Amino acid sequence: MAKAMIGGMLEKKIAQPEEILGSARTQATLDAVSKEYGILVSASNREVAAQAKILVLAVKPQLLGEVIREIRDSIPKETLILSVAAGKTIAWIEEALGGNYKVVRCMPNTPAMVGAGCSGVCRNERVSEEEMEQCMALAGSFGVAREIPERLIDAVGAVSGSSPAFVFMFIEALADGAVKAGMTRKDACHFAAQAVFGSAKLMLESGKHPGELKDMVCSPGGTTIEGVQALEEMGFRASVMKAIEACVVKTQKL
Repeated sequence: MAKAMIGGMLEKKIAQPEEILGSARTQATLDAVSKEYGILVSASNREVAAQAKILVLAVKPQLLGEVIREIRDSIPKETLILSVAAGKTIAWIEEALGGNYKVVRCMPNTPAMVGAGCSGVCRNERVSEEEMEQCMALAGSFGVAREIPERLIDAVGAVSGSSPAFVFMFIEALADGAVKAGMTRKDACHFAAQAVFGSAKLMLESGKHPGELKDMVCSPGGTTIEGVQALEEMGFRASVMKAIEACVVKTQKL
């Protein structure tokens, strides 16, 4: 995710390579990122924390406490802290930092790797409008971003953060069905992925409700409504809703 954010910032010219300083756990990662993006790198988290005007905590939630304990004495009070860790609330981050810091949470997703991310962003009361605009520009550099209340960010993490895995499973299942009908695996995956991409694009650009678009495809007595019935008989929509619910519950336990 950090690489996706760096790539987006550089592509949209939010920052120049020499304005980005990153740290990582291994020298191999530092070398690879430095070579790919031309940014400054350091093996010291404390050095990055001490120098950054916007400090991005792009670590797993299980590691966030450890990283914050390592760097909190190095962070200047005026630093804007941006966390992408799921489940760790602004209040949790403030307590872990042990001080009154400016904190923003951002929930991006893996399509950010191709500039098609979807991020929910929220902040504490210490973050100014100008600072929030900077964060929104950063999050928007690798996709789309919306400011939301923190109480909804776990739902955002599920519906946009976790759901790409479900979509990939759906594409794979569509391809499996096409292979069963005689199509090659390569062609089946291509047609399935393009259909999902095109459907999402149609909904976003038309502004129509997905139910309305679904009805447009379902001709009376046609093939599509037969497939819809088969999906409903297997609990398709209920299963997806349960998956989102399960993600939210798990996030709240992190």
